[in-house]
Amino acid sequence: MAGLKADSELRLRTISSVGIVIVIIGAINYGGYLWAAVATAIALISLSEYYHLISRRKGYRVSPGIGYIFSLFFMFAAMQDTPQPIILAMLLALCVCSVFVIEVFRRQMTRGESTAISNAGGVISGVLYITVPWACMVMLRDYVVGRQMLITIFVCTWGCDVFAYLGGKAFGSVKLCEYVSPGKTVQGFVAGIIGSLLVNAIAIYYFKLPTYPLILIGFICGIAGQVGDLAESLIKRESGEKDSGHLIPGHGGMLDRFDSILFNGLFTYFILRVLL
Repeated sequence: MAGLKADSELRLRTISSVGIVIVIIGAINYGGYLWAAVATAIALISLSEYYHLISRRKGYRVSPGIGYIFSLFFMFAAMQDTPQPIILAMLLALCVCSVFVIEVFRRQMTRGESTAISNAGGVISGVLYITVPWACMVMLRDYVVGRQMLITIFVCTWGCDVFAYLGGKAFGSVKLCEYVSPGKTVQGFVAGIIGSLLVNAIAIYYFKLPTYPLILIGFICGIAGQVGDLAESLIKRESGEKDSGHLIPGHGGMLDRFDSILFNGLFTYFILRVLL
């Protein structure tokens, strides 16, 4: 019975993965408002899961509506190519101010109860951790070879996940970060880097693009992506939850499925548009 259940879960996970690949690659290829809409939907769902996780902690209270509203502002700004830094800073400031206004009224209405600090921290951390990376990936699509780079980011991330899983299962013996994610091993981490670089080499050959800067994506996805996965595991461990949600069969929540891509998209955009 256990074997049948495992096979059923693997089949469900595989079908879900194929569906995700088709949606993501198709939206990136089409670009424009379709890619922006898909990225925005994933960002908002992931954000709702994040707010749910942190609200599970005792004494934490978040105002998710504010996070959703300002996330939409961020994604809309990203559709206008590269917004001015001052505009983004103002959006973040307005987001925090809005939370404080709500908490002022809450404390007054409840005669002394408010959670302004944790509320502001929770709302703004969600926007920074989830929405901003997706906004960066929307802007990256308009880069000179943005379509190819975005596809490379995603396939390298998936390649890293597969190799890390297989490498850890076959050779894993040394725990990587047992107090955060007990299943992760050093061998799996190294295998993930190798997998990302191998997929990266295939992408470079397929797209017929110069090795540099695409080779950077291989290293980013192999290292930063796995750190991003650990970061989400940390959030779930602190919240006492196994998964961020149950939306995707066999995977858990949207944040579970796209945790690595948050770090990968953010670091890639930063390197390509800021450092280079």
